[in-house]
Amino acid sequence: MLHYIIQTIAFQCFFLIAYDLFLKKETFFNWNRVYLLATTIVSFIIPFIKIDSFKNVIPQEFIITLPEIILGNPETIMLNDVVIDNGPVVTNTIFTWQIFLYLGVFIASILFVYKIINVLLLIHNNPKEVFGKIILVKLKKSSSAFSFFNYIFLGELIKPEDKEAILKHEMAHVKQKHSIDLLLFEILRIVFWFNPFIYIYQNRIADLHEYLADIEAIKHQDKTSYYHNLLAKVFQTKRISFINPFYKQSLIKKRIVMLNKSKSKKVQLLKYALLVPIMAVMLTYSSCSNETQEQEPDQELEAIVNKFRNQLLTENSNFSKQDRIELAEYIIDAFKANLEDNGQTSSGSFTASSFSSEEVSFTAIEQVPVFPGCEDAVNNEERKKCMATKVGEFVGKKFNVDLAESLGLAPGKHRISVQFKVNENGNIIDVKSRAPHAALEKEAIRIVNLLPKMKPGMHLGKAVTVPYGFPIQFQIKG
Repeated sequence: MLHYIIQTIAFQCFFLIAYDLFLKKETFFNWNRVYLLATTIVSFIIPFIKIDSFKNVIPQEFIITLPEIILGNPETIMLNDVVIDNGPVVTNTIFTWQIFLYLGVFIASILFVYKIINVLLLIHNNPKEVFGKIILVKLKKSSSAFSFFNYIFLGELIKPEDKEAILKHEMAHVKQKHSIDLLLFEILRIVFWFNPFIYIYQNRIADLHEYLADIEAIKHQDKTSYYHNLLAKVFQTKRISFINPFYKQSLIKKRIVMLNKSKSKKVQLLKYALLVPIMAVMLTYSSCSNETQEQEPDQELEAIVNKFRNQLLTENSNFSKQDRIELAEYIIDAFKANLEDNGQTSSGSFTASSFSSEEVSFTAIEQVPVFPGCEDAVNNEERKKCMATKVGEFVGKKFNVDLAESLGLAPGKHRISVQFKVNENGNIIDVKSRAPHAALEKEAIRIVNLLPKMKPGMHLGKAVTVPYGFPIQFQIKG
């Protein structure tokens, strides 16, 4: 959720920067209104859009897959896997950031209700006149002028000669349903009270409302007298963010400037094409986003994998039976790992360049690398099993199982996928990892880099680089 909030705020920031730099000074007020409303909504939707073509795909090159390493108490059983029970534990705190978030929503809701009550009291306590769908509320002993949905509030102290222009202005607000825009942002201010860009968005659209209403009002009045009306009066309107005030001192100068501004040329509409590259960048970022997503394995994908495995197990394959079994198990594990860990990569994503074409896969290599202490193994299968045991013991001993306690990970099963290479000198190189948090990735990379130097793999009489991979699994107790 936190990652989603950060993405939304970032997207709104970029949309507003584009608006202020390129669109704000144009006279395409209706287009700008659509832009502000649309980009606000889109910023909340984009983080959910995942385009597969934008993602880095885990390579399907054949690597030596070591068995999963389980951290913690081997006596605790979860499903078919032995998982940790007394390892990293998330401690429950009395006051979390989620509680702080909900508290802010509660306070913002109270303030919103208070504002609504103020408007309702104004409607109830003042005389009203009905003109079709418009309800005119005459404010006693007031010089205020504003509107809210179909209600237009006019102070009785406003001069009769000014009332017509003000009424036309406020009727434009009502006709163009500006209150709906402001109410939308008021609701967003409740839910996302901590997001400063929601407030900026609301201010920008409120300014646009005044420009639109001014354009409508001067159709029925001379511009000069309208300017005089704006400059000569300083009316105090109640500070309610979802009403449309006629007089607002900080906005009067901008309104006069916009009224005098020449209409923007139609060619300037091309500026809205800026949305295309902006959206493309945002979709790319969102699709490659690392936010953890819980996904159920796709049944159709599972069927394809099983079908491929059955084909590998047929006697018509060029691989030996043992090679076919190992290859099938690796592909199935890779698909499952991709489904389980989808979106969980923070910094060590595996790309197609992770393994070069010069490396030797486990299906072809004559002699796999030998881990120190595994010299007595007589064949590749025994060397692989011995290395898996040694690596598992090494990682289990070195891994900081208390790390997750400070990361705020959700309770449940978590998985770290690791890939590395043993080069022709027997050294560990190109270590990469995927995990629910960047700190776990760094920890996995740190440990694998500590693995001892090995006897390199041999193929056709020379030392070669061999890729390896293995998952680390641990359980966080709620």
